[in-house]
Amino acid sequence: MTPVLELDGITKRFGKLTANDDVSLTLGQGEILALLGENGAGKTTLMNILFGHYAADAGTVRVFGQELPSGRPRAAIDAGVGMVHQHFTLAGNLTVLDNIMLGSEPLWRTRSARTSARHKLLKIAERFGLPVSPDEKISRLSVGERQRVEILKALYRDARILILDEPTAVLARPEAQRLFETLKEMTKEGLSLIFISHKLHEVMAASNRVAVLRSGRIVAERNTADTSAEELAELMVGRKVERPVRKDHKIGAPVLVANSVRVEAEGKVKLDDLSFTVSAGEILGIVGVSGNGQASLGALLSGQTKPTAGSLTLEEQDVRSLGPRGVIRAGVGRIPEDRHSEGVVGELAVWENAVLERLRAPHFSTRGFVRQRACKAYAAGLIERFDIRGATPDTRTRLLSGGNMQKLILGRCLSIRPKLLLANQPTRGLDEGAIAAVHAALLAARSAGAAILLISEELEEAVALSDRIQAMVKGRLSHPIPASAADPQRLGLMMAGVWTEGEYAT
Repeated sequence: MTPVLELDGITKRFGKLTANDDVSLTLGQGEILALLGENGAGKTTLMNILFGHYAADAGTVRVFGQELPSGRPRAAIDAGVGMVHQHFTLAGNLTVLDNIMLGSEPLWRTRSARTSARHKLLKIAERFGLPVSPDEKISRLSVGERQRVEILKALYRDARILILDEPTAVLARPEAQRLFETLKEMTKEGLSLIFISHKLHEVMAASNRVAVLRSGRIVAERNTADTSAEELAELMVGRKVERPVRKDHKIGAPVLVANSVRVEAEGKVKLDDLSFTVSAGEILGIVGVSGNGQASLGALLSGQTKPTAGSLTLEEQDVRSLGPRGVIRAGVGRIPEDRHSEGVVGELAVWENAVLERLRAPHFSTRGFVRQRACKAYAAGLIERFDIRGATPDTRTRLLSGGNMQKLILGRCLSIRPKLLLANQPTRGLDEGAIAAVHAALLAARSAGAAILLISEELEEAVALSDRIQAMVKGRLSHPIPASAADPQRLGLMMAGVWTEGEYAT
């Protein structure tokens, strides 16, 4: 295939850390190249160099035979390169249409062509099966809906080379399958793709070729037809990866009980007639397509919103009287859906984020003074126990990869031995090794007696970890079914709102 993109000897350092070490790659016209690697292996850094967000310390980037100037995103866009970022680059106070159009019109134009832009956006959205409301503000969208806008934003600019950094992390499998089917059709017209994904089934189904990064270096390249998911997983982490298996054990007393809960906000019903129970030593899985009320459920259990009807009790205590601080004091651990905006403060050090929710504990502060030595020792223990790579207690948290940031949040939650753990998309964007580690930690917390509410769009994850499963559709929940009865077809129907009369809530 004719090379449309060539990376030659790319090296990038951040202080003592070498993120990319003499990386060379080519991309052919009409090819789909998957880029694999553990969290922190240097994949996103490499793509940011290609797109001009970072300037390489050494090496060159050539697009359609022309060398790109280093560190200039506009030059990459003008050359036909589009990028869908793993972490959102959207203005929350603007509408979907405003974000799509932002930077796409010349400054000298006296009037914005919003009508034609709206028509183009809706046409692309329909073609790709990514429905959006052009006039909705970004701040009101769920994480999954924001990801759709990011994808549409790149496609709107008619890119010839498209970089997709975890593009389906927040999409349900049917949505992801539709997206890749459409992208495959576009490659027949000459579009070339690089996508980063930790979902090996996507890599095997969608890519022509796979490149594997480990510790910033290319360690293997394979034609997809000549490899397997098992080989790729081993190449990524340098060892064989096996996910832990849930074992049956005795379930304890109810910890969290919701009875006909209703939540209204901004004149809209967010959650309606929710009833569920999570008991000690149990994992209750909530599955559903993003945007069906999972974010509202997470906010409710975190004390950020209150029920407008019904009852919600934590060990028979009314949750509506607690608030966010009271929920934490009551023994609730929280892994939020969006780790960047809700899980950590990026500019703070790792040790500060590690104690953020427990700073007033006597071990960490005395008479208003922070005991930094104790805090840093605690953070060092979390780093070692949860294998938070590339981190020291003094590392700025924003410099961690997404996976290692997730491990920090998980460690912070589990170290307090929570009564209730809210795990909202706990493995989103994680590699196979990190997923196995997170699953093991959740199952260990279950064995120790924690009640765990798992919100996940990964059906395999929900089935593997949960004792019982409920589906969420438009703010409502089905009745629970045992995980042993939850085959993919049945769960797919439940997520689509097809609930059998008498067996599920209607």
